[in-house]
Amino acid sequence: MQYNTDPSAIPDIISCLVLGVVMHEASNPNHINYRYWQLVQERAKIVQSIGPPRGSSSPIGRLPTEILAEIFLYCIPEDANWTPAPDLAPMQLTAVCRRWREIAVNMPNLWRRLRLEMGHGDWQQRAFCYDSYLKRSRGRQLSLTLECDNNKWTELRSLLQPYVDQISLLHVGLSSGTSSFPLVAADFGALEELVIYTGGIDPVPAVMHSIMHSITHLPPNMRNLRLLGMWLDFRRLTSLNSPSWAGLTNLEIKVAGIVSLPCLLRLCPNLSSLTMIGSFMPATETLGKLAHTKLQSLRFSGDLLMKTISSGLLGLFDYLTLPNLCIVEVRNIGRWAHGEFKALITRSQCPLESLIFGGGVTTTPQQLAEYVTLFPSLKLVIDPTRSSVFQ
Repeated sequence: MQYNTDPSAIPDIISCLVLGVVMHEASNPNHINYRYWQLVQERAKIVQSIGPPRGSSSPIGRLPTEILAEIFLYCIPEDANWTPAPDLAPMQLTAVCRRWREIAVNMPNLWRRLRLEMGHGDWQQRAFCYDSYLKRSRGRQLSLTLECDNNKWTELRSLLQPYVDQISLLHVGLSSGTSSFPLVAADFGALEELVIYTGGIDPVPAVMHSIMHSITHLPPNMRNLRLLGMWLDFRRLTSLNSPSWAGLTNLEIKVAGIVSLPCLLRLCPNLSSLTMIGSFMPATETLGKLAHTKLQSLRFSGDLLMKTISSGLLGLFDYLTLPNLCIVEVRNIGRWAHGEFKALITRSQCPLESLIFGGGVTTTPQQLAEYVTLFPSLKLVIDPTRSSVFQ
């Protein structure tokens, strides 16, 4: 295979890549990567101790494959999946020279994260590109983002079928034009995290029904479930009674209806973190007291679209004991249910470390002083700027 890249430009390319890593590390002094500096020192020793290989006058040509492979990994962003592009790593790395291509193609860790766009255009061409990309992962765990702007679900399932047992993280974005959702979480045997999100528009009833069906049974390794931007019927949610939900450790949901926190926590006995948005109203019934020993972080917010948020959190904390609760953050619920919450933390004897009141929460100085008395080392935050809902 021939390449059009000027060999004299290769040192400039690698210098830019290394400079990017240096700038990243310099901007994060508290997160210095000492392994990187070891590699830099090793590279310097190599350049000083050996001459250029036959036919190569560039110092880059002297670097061992192991060093180049480490540098290649630094070219890959860590905060999101990405769409393949010729001017971005890892595709860019395969176009520099034959040696770089061989190294990059044979590094499965470069090809484990991918964003698939299901919009308009030549799907066959994109599907071929996606499949070629995924094949290079060679059985490694995959992190995929699916941006669904239409309903090409049949084609998508066909593309993903060979890789369903590799996908550990799956993010699915639904647009307003999406009229169906045939993906079933249980089909992805290795799935650990599932995120389904919308552009702020509630899906049509048929899509919501499909989503509820999809999450009824979760894969055995599922730990993180986030359903963002869509209202779930609390009665339907808590009637799932699916044993597969017992494995969840993190849950983020938006619920409508009368919320009974004990009822929800019974569904997820291993939950350590819960983020919930809802229209909280007094509970009319309970299934009895519950001691949930795993929950450490509880964040909840009222709905900003509600005309009134003055009802507070009446009954939300009743019948509940949380002995390991460490972090609580609340927004947009109006009057703070101080008496109910104080009773909760008193009977729980929990190690509360952080209590955060965002915008739309009404408290009094006396109430705040009581928390500091109960927990002298408590991090108490009053921040009205935290007024948006979590999702």
